[in-house]
Amino acid sequence: MNPVPDVQRILVPHDFSDAAERALDYAVTLAKKFGARITLMHAYEIPSLGYPEALVASLEFSSDIERVVGKALEAIAARARRSDVEIDAVLRLGRAWTEILTVAEQTRADLVVMGTHGRKGVSRALLGSVAEKIVRTAPCPVLTVHAASGG
Repeated sequence: MNPVPDVQRILVPHDFSDAAERALDYAVTLAKKFGARITLMHAYEIPSLGYPEALVASLEFSSDIERVVGKALEAIAARARRSDVEIDAVLRLGRAWTEILTVAEQTRADLVVMGTHGRKGVSRALLGSVAEKIVRTAPCPVLTVHAASGG
């Protein structure tokens, strides 16, 4: 029995952080070794405003965010494609952890490789840990990668 599963599809959630860039580098290295395809994704949310006239502004704001974030994600995907790995870019509107799980299931990911910020204390309690939620609930193994430490 082969102790290492066959990895053909790798999901890389990306939040434009150093940790996410490092996770993408890991994923590209793994994809080359396994001959795998990468799905690079970003999930974003639209801030909700409590005023009726905010609905129109939110719709305009939403399309602006989608355009800008989509361009940034595609630029990252284009850079990573130079490594001769097949990469699809997926942009999703919604809570990061639920969208990551949905994309993992939809793409039948064999592995999720994601950055983690390593927050502790109050910061973690207030913001929660997307990586922790994914590790606990993903339909496949998850590799978390910390941002490189400075100095």
